[in-house]
This record gives sequence, C-alpha cells and structure tokens, in this order.
Amino acid sequence: MMLTINLTSLPILETTRLILREHSLEDAAPYLELRSSEVIMKYIDRPRYKDLEESRTVLQSLIDGFHKRTNLLWAIALKDEPGKMIGNVGFWRTELENHRAEIGYILHSDYWRQGILSEALTAVIEFAFSEVGLHSISANINPANTASRQLLLKHGFEKEAYHKENYYFNGKFLDSELYGLLNPYHQARDF
Repeated sequence: MMLTINLTSLPILETTRLILREHSLEDAAPYLELRSSEVIMKYIDRPRYKDLEESRTVLQSLIDGFHKRTNLLWAIALKDEPGKMIGNVGFWRTELENHRAEIGYILHSDYWRQGILSEALTAVIEFAFSEVGLHSISANINPANTASRQLLLKHGFEKEAYHKENYYFNGKFLDSELYGLLNPYHQARDF
C-alpha cells in the first residue's frame, strides 16, 4: 500500500521558540547566505550558491516539490521574527512506496549550539510520524560532521551504514554515514 500525503498546504508548526513555515521567494537572500557560506556548508557536500537568482530557483523548486508530494520542507524562523528565515528542516527524497523520507536541515551559524535544530527536529519528526504516517526516516551525513551525528543520535536515530567513497563531489570521492529512525507508532502494525 503506497503512502499518500493528503495536505493541501504545508502546515505551520510551532515550538516553544520557533515557527516552522512554508518557504517563500522572500527567503531568497537568507537562503543564499546559508548556501554560500563556507562555514555553514563545511559538511554539506553540495555546490555553493552563487547569486540570488539561483537561490530563488531552488526555493521555487522546494515550494513546487511540496505540491508534487516529493518534499515537506519548512523554513525555520524565531517566533519574534517569523519573516526572517534562519534555516530549514524537513523531508526530501520521499519514497511514498516505502513510507520513507530523508531528513535534512541547515541552520545559520549565528544560531548554532542553542538547541534550535533539536527543537525543530522534534516537531517535524512528530508530524511526519503521527500526521503523515511515515514508517521510517533516513539521514545521510558527512562522517566528519560530529554535531549532526550527535543531533541524530539524540533524537533516536541509529547508524545503519557507512559507505566508503560512494559520493563524488568537488573532485573527490567522499564517504557517507547513514542513519535511520523507525516510527514508534508503527512497531506493532501490519500493513
């Protein structure tokens, strides 16, 4: 049985300090700042953005991806500045046939080590399991990214695999570390 995502709009999720909301093209400048920073992108092995147009194009694809049911990605904003995106979090590489999606996240370095990503992850994981009905969530990290590994482990993810030189980026073959989390509500269910 294939999973169906019956959301007409991406719901706003609120936590103690955060508003998790849909992206808009007005997020292009802060998104460019995130995706062009060598510090923030140190362990995200993807090309750096070069200009606002590239940022707008990617944001539009994120917005369109929700309507195509290929992603559920939220902009992270503080409650006292809901219009200012400081990061994003959510699911992409959605495999509806397997009731599985990959989680990803990025946060501006000004907000590191304040528990913001942990707070955001708690909200989106709960939503994905209880409202969307995902059976499992995967995460793929650069093995040198200790902070990301600790965040995943804190949220109950278990290491599932270590792939040697399975990813080619910037002229090098890189390793990947894979983590997974099963939906605790599905443990006793038969499909």
